[in-house]
Amino acid sequence: MKAYYERRAPEYDDWWRGTGLFTDRHRPGWDDETAALTRTLEAMTPARTLDVACGTGFVTRHLPGEITGLDQSESMLELAADKLPDVDFVRADALELPFGDNSFQRVFTSFFYGHLEDPERTVFLREARRVAPELVVVDSALTDDVEHVEWQERILIDGSRWQVYKRFFAAEELSEELGGGRTLFAGRWFVAVQT
Repeated sequence: MKAYYERRAPEYDDWWRGTGLFTDRHRPGWDDETAALTRTLEAMTPARTLDVACGTGFVTRHLPGEITGLDQSESMLELAADKLPDVDFVRADALELPFGDNSFQRVFTSFFYGHLEDPERTVFLREARRVAPELVVVDSALTDDVEHVEWQERILIDGSRWQVYKRFFAAEELSEELGGGRTLFAGRWFVAVQT
């Protein structure tokens, strides 16, 4: 997985923008829902936030407050730093957060939690709760046209093929799995839960 995201970095934002390999993908309502999710995130109370698996910073830029971005991919972090020069970025493993207890007010993560298998999910939740009292998870919505859990074959522009573990969530299911919380967003493409 780490090697995949390192190589995917230059084309990662294509997924959001519907460009590159995603140009012909049929995603009805995608742009409107992306805008609605963005408004939801921007409306959160500003907080000292750790964005875990921040990637290129595409979502990071919409988080209110003092932000630190963390990712394991140097390529992702270089792209994020170019976009967001006022954000601190740290290269580290999300399952061993290099911060003391309660270093942040909020841990935020988008499209990372759904890639974690057991026991990594448990480890991540323990680490997130150790460094902040609040957790916000944004991930892919469970719909009729996807399985709850999939091994997806993903192809990059260079033609390389990767097997990626992916889970999809109903908002109430994600909330329960995270130990309770409130749904911030529930749409066709995305869910967001705050605990």
